[in-house]
Amino acid sequence: MTAPTPAVLDRLGSLGPDRLPAYVYDLAALRTHAAAVRAALPAAVELYYAAKANPEPAVLAALAPYLDGYEVSSGGELAHVAAAVPGRRLAFGAPGKTPAELAAARAAGVHRVHVESLHELRMLGEQTAGGAPDGGVDVLLRVNLSVADGSLAGSALAMGGRPSPFGLDPADAEEAARLLARGAYPRLRLRGVHAHLASGLDAPRLLRVARSVVAGALRLADRAGLDARGLEVNTGGGMAVDYAAPEGRFDWRAYGTGLGRLAAEHPGLTLRVEPGRALTAYCGWYATEVLDVKRSHGEEFAVVRGGTHHLRTPATRGHDQPCTVHPAPRPWPHPWPRPAARGAEVTVAGQLCTPKDVLARGVAAAGLRAGDLVVFSLAGAYAWNISHHDFLMHPRPGFHFLDGPG
Repeated sequence: MTAPTPAVLDRLGSLGPDRLPAYVYDLAALRTHAAAVRAALPAAVELYYAAKANPEPAVLAALAPYLDGYEVSSGGELAHVAAAVPGRRLAFGAPGKTPAELAAARAAGVHRVHVESLHELRMLGEQTAGGAPDGGVDVLLRVNLSVADGSLAGSALAMGGRPSPFGLDPADAEEAARLLARGAYPRLRLRGVHAHLASGLDAPRLLRVARSVVAGALRLADRAGLDARGLEVNTGGGMAVDYAAPEGRFDWRAYGTGLGRLAAEHPGLTLRVEPGRALTAYCGWYATEVLDVKRSHGEEFAVVRGGTHHLRTPATRGHDQPCTVHPAPRPWPHPWPRPAARGAEVTVAGQLCTPKDVLARGVAAAGLRAGDLVVFSLAGAYAWNISHHDFLMHPRPGFHFLDGPG
């Protein structure tokens, strides 16, 4: 939704200007959404959460009842998620894993390691040589598969299907599979394939990608002489979140139905999906106060507390963050009139000394005045945790987690 929930508005009404900007997360709304996603997926499909999207402990804990596990992408995330939701299954992905991170994954009993290169496989094999008492390591090979049907065209972010630092080239993946199949690393167990190829896809295209990934995994297993029964295939995330049309959502029901058909075609295959943004984006809002309204060469700007050093998403993705405007909750403290917009639209900019500090353009805000609130939606993923917090050293935002019956 674009507008904040009543619980979010109630909390914002209690915050003075000195407590803005603020992130507000509606955990009850998050639980409702996660439960709907889980219900849309067949029981045979495992649901993991990509913790990089939003690693706040309260968010991780709220999601726990609906998940089969969490995907982490660094040693720091591994330690953080293990502490926030102890005892849960973890999958460790991302390129460039260090020897120390691989050792930490083994020590933590990570459920699956997503191997991204032959070098990484050899490092892990070397670490586990000699009968170390950790029981060995289960691995998925992350493969940069080619997809020829155009499913990846127009994706918001492509990680595969073309030259990329992510995953094994198909030829290297075959070599890795053969090494594991013939026991070159006895304490490494090949469980299957991981292939997260793109983000920002709708359900029909993501289903076509899933079919391509499963077909590629089966080909790899066959060429390596592996028994495909019991093979695990992680098709990644990539479910679209539309910032231009925030009321629309990814069709989880259609996606789940399609995955169910795919699983039925391959008895014994375990399918796993790994959404991040599409689970948590809708539960978070970034709220701030208009400090000034000014006109420049025919365009009007609302300058707000904070900016892209708190909410970097619109700058990195080149979009306008959806938002709503709410009247000033308290009297104007100065003897001169409030600065106010004269036109029907404004550009919302932050406090940074860069023209890139723009949160949204063309915001319908007739009559907007200094002191009004601007509340940005879809701020529950890839927001605070990817922002350049210390640029200009402005104060950090507050964080509020609204709980409810769960």
